[in-house]
Amino acid sequence: MIRKYPNLSKPIQIGNVHFRNRMFGAPMGGTDITADCTIGRASTAFYELRAKGGAASVTVSELVVHPETEGSHMYHLDLQTVGALSSFTYTADAIRRHGAIASVELSHSGQYAGTYLTDKDKKKGLNQWGPSDGVRPDGLEVKALTEAMIAEIVEAYGTSAALAKRAGFEMVMVHGGHGWLINQFLSPYFNKRTDHYGGSLENRVRFAQEVLDSVRKAVGPGFPIEFRMSGSELFDGGYDLTEGIEIAKLLESRIDLLHVSAGTYQRGFGVTHPSMFLPHGSNVYLAAEIKKHVSVPVATIGGLNDPKMMEEIIATGKADIVEMARALLADPELPKKVMTNRDDHIIHCLRCFTCMAERAMTATRRCAVNPLIGRELDGMEILPAAKSKKVLVVGAGPAGLQAALTAARRGHKVVLCEKGDEVGGILVGEQAIPFKHEMYKLGVTLGKLAEEAGVEIRLNTEVTKAYADQENADAILLAPGSAPILPPIPGLDGENVIVVNDLHHRQDQVSDQVVVLGGGLAGCEAAIHFAREGKQVHLVEMRAELAPDANIRHRPILLGEIEARGIKVLTGHKAVRVQPEGLACLDGEGREVLVPGTSVICAAGQRPRRDVVNALWDSALEVAQIGDCVKASTITTAIYQGHHAAMDL
Repeated sequence: MIRKYPNLSKPIQIGNVHFRNRMFGAPMGGTDITADCTIGRASTAFYELRAKGGAASVTVSELVVHPETEGSHMYHLDLQTVGALSSFTYTADAIRRHGAIASVELSHSGQYAGTYLTDKDKKKGLNQWGPSDGVRPDGLEVKALTEAMIAEIVEAYGTSAALAKRAGFEMVMVHGGHGWLINQFLSPYFNKRTDHYGGSLENRVRFAQEVLDSVRKAVGPGFPIEFRMSGSELFDGGYDLTEGIEIAKLLESRIDLLHVSAGTYQRGFGVTHPSMFLPHGSNVYLAAEIKKHVSVPVATIGGLNDPKMMEEIIATGKADIVEMARALLADPELPKKVMTNRDDHIIHCLRCFTCMAERAMTATRRCAVNPLIGRELDGMEILPAAKSKKVLVVGAGPAGLQAALTAARRGHKVVLCEKGDEVGGILVGEQAIPFKHEMYKLGVTLGKLAEEAGVEIRLNTEVTKAYADQENADAILLAPGSAPILPPIPGLDGENVIVVNDLHHRQDQVSDQVVVLGGGLAGCEAAIHFAREGKQVHLVEMRAELAPDANIRHRPILLGEIEARGIKVLTGHKAVRVQPEGLACLDGEGREVLVPGTSVICAAGQRPRRDVVNALWDSALEVAQIGDCVKASTITTAIYQGHHAAMDL
């Protein structure tokens, strides 16, 4: 048999352990950390899903090694807490029984203890310890660790590693990047010590070396130790790639796998976890350069989800292993699909940060394109229905596509009708914006999967009451989506106005001087797109702030991109008239101003198509409404509602 991606599919031995391919599941925090900081049953299922999907390794994150100085609500492992050891054992079993190697991330946040607490005020009750005295950006005082405390923490790393091995984990990852404690010691920005743990690079590396020695003593020879580091801190005052290479060289004799990530807490979330505004694989260059200087295998990470790119990384020697986190939330079966030459079936991560925002907001997990994530115990298996029904799905947007796909997989006879000439609904318009292309691709892939599952897709087909009655379906799932809001503004129907939903049809008509009307998520992202093309862009919003509909992880990055691109923002401005030379608005004091722009992009929001829902409500005994027709919302809501409406049939 010929594999399409032979390098990604090739096994590798690290230490005495054999891994089935080169695709590893990077650390991801669980979904139900108990009050005692043990692994809940939902988290065990969460990690197991990636093992079932074919990943060579699945890393549980984060095990806090020394709760006395890092009291965050993350995993703890000791023999005193009832359920701690057993919860880790059950999780290791769940991962290993599917052929993946279970690993656990050993961590200490140092001065950033409490970062993942949902109640941020509780951070004030934690001791913030670091290499040196100081004050955090949020005003919390940081105290320097004494040498006695350092020795205690070093020993704790070994103790935790030994217990993880006892629980059945076959590898450990020592977290030495992203601004956490080990990184704080490595960094000249954080580490101002004058003893043998500070000053020279050799001194700053000492803590990491002692930690690794402690772990090695605890787990013994041949047991793989993976060390995660930032190849560069990527900010002034931190260490750069040149020093990152030297750090790697000073540590390689103590490790079996070097995991090269990027950035630090100071640099920004969207760099360590590359946002949609950055190229895929934007941090790979760090691993590629460091690999030239070390002899141990090197892993790379950062917005990777394309098998072609990942194959090239391995084939050209930039890294030996690729690691993914978000990509395996979007599609846990990505590795299995790569191994079996079914890469065209992959549901790609959108890099929308829904997963990370949900963790920060509710301490759970959710994925925009995978309705199972964080709810694996609520129905991971799509089981055949007791009775096959004829199901009519109205609308081939994300909600309708997901509903049709799930219903077909359950054995129902599904007809999916779409008024337009292609599937995807509102996602079709995203093809106009390169950094949102994966949203467009989502619709294409869901359509392909639905068709292969047996869904009959009828394009250019509007479902009227008569049409639905003629189909005589047992159940009808209504997903007609939403329509763009067009405010009653004179001139909005002019030739110089383009509704953002239609941008993919008219993008060659956009001039070099653009006004975007509407500062919600869609308007902001359109403005960024035009600014990237070198156009002069004004962004007009009636409310006092931009993008209130963006999630808490994506929004700061979005606003930063708007500022960096030089987009002129006018909040508190109400549009009153479209003119050939721009958009007339009333400012906050009621004065009329002209915002210049020979092209006006209308992104004033979406309105649910309630007329379609109301007309078809009695077209079958079983009826459900899903997606934007209920309330203009997100891809996440559409996918989730579509899946569960089909599960309820």
